[in-house]
Amino acid sequence: MLLRNLHRRIRLRATQVAKVIESLDSSRAFTVPAGELSIAILDGPAMARLHADFLGDPTETDVITFEGDRAADTAGEICVCADVAQEYAARHGIDFAEELCLCLVHGYLHLAGFDDVDPARRRLMRAAELRAMGFVHAANAIPEPRIL
Repeated sequence: MLLRNLHRRIRLRATQVAKVIESLDSSRAFTVPAGELSIAILDGPAMARLHADFLGDPTETDVITFEGDRAADTAGEICVCADVAQEYAARHGIDFAEELCLCLVHGYLHLAGFDDVDPARRRLMRAAELRAMGFVHAANAIPEPRIL
């Protein structure tokens, strides 16, 4: 797993993020393609640019997931917007670390084949998120971001 933290005010240790991914992998409940997994932690403007460039929507979003390339031995990339997670957590009275972890889980589940484009698939994704977060909690793997 490769972590790229491109956010200037949020620090997250790669070992903590790896523990989240390991807890999901070891559960064997979800199948993610083999290969290198890349995770990027972005700020709002960077995520908005990525969203515009690849999905034609210039707004910020919480997570964008890119499927990997088997020929290049990559599992995919999960891009998480820490600003959106932080704002959502504050607005809904949720712990920021928990929300940021949920974003990682959500991206992981996209790589495992889950989608949330329509109501039926969204219900399946939400159920998978709850299950996955249970594995993360059982492993005591919620990362602890540091805000500078």
